[in-house]
Amino acid sequence: MESVYALAYQALMEPNPGHKCQLVEALHHAWCEQTLLRCVEQPVVSIEIAGRPDRPQLVDPRKVPRRSLASEQGRKAMLHAIAHIEFNAINLALDAVYRFRDLPDDYVGDWLSVARDEARHFQLVDQYLLELGSGYGDFSAHNGLWDMACKTDHDVLHRMALVPRVMEARGLDVTPGLMARFRQAGDARAEDILQVIYQEEIGHVAIGNRWYQHCCKLRGVEPEATFRQLLQSYLDGPLRGPFNHPARISAGFSSDELRQLENSL
Repeated sequence: MESVYALAYQALMEPNPGHKCQLVEALHHAWCEQTLLRCVEQPVVSIEIAGRPDRPQLVDPRKVPRRSLASEQGRKAMLHAIAHIEFNAINLALDAVYRFRDLPDDYVGDWLSVARDEARHFQLVDQYLLELGSGYGDFSAHNGLWDMACKTDHDVLHRMALVPRVMEARGLDVTPGLMARFRQAGDARAEDILQVIYQEEIGHVAIGNRWYQHCCKLRGVEPEATFRQLLQSYLDGPLRGPFNHPARISAGFSSDELRQLENSL
């Protein structure tokens, strides 16, 4: 029997997006079939650069151009940005499995299911880009998501706080407005794809919240106060708002915490 960690690392470091998605699907299936072991064959290593293709070119986030949906080219650029987020989210979920090994089997299963969903999301967007005569890699992008993975690779509590509860939860705030913009542009296909992503991302943030709460309980720390302390340590300023209260509450945030966070904006 193979090690789930060895296979997660293989998928994580695979640069070809299509092959990565295939490896993720096979890995998730093998885990569900209980044909993998949690044996530690090699120590965990830091990963400065996860598996990714040569393109897109990565630039400073401030240099990524603003994307107007008034033109087809602008819609392609926005879809490309979404594809890039989903591709990075595959790597983030795989790294959560590979890196943090002192958690229950449910943790492994949760993050492998997230990796499978993110792979499917990426394929949905990339296929639509191909139909539009474009594809992943045709526009520049930034590396903010993976940068945060590197910053939190030493502590699973920090990872669960800063990636699902900050960066992925931000997607819950902005996606409804983005769907409306695509609707106004007459792009029903993009709107439908975003609706699928949006509904499933609520569950992904809920998984992050679940394991953040679990880690806080194990360490005997108060979750909401600890989260605010981590925000001050890792971010240059307060969280961006406004917040999508219904989606965030469905994903495990409390109304009181959201009010406290909004008061700090």
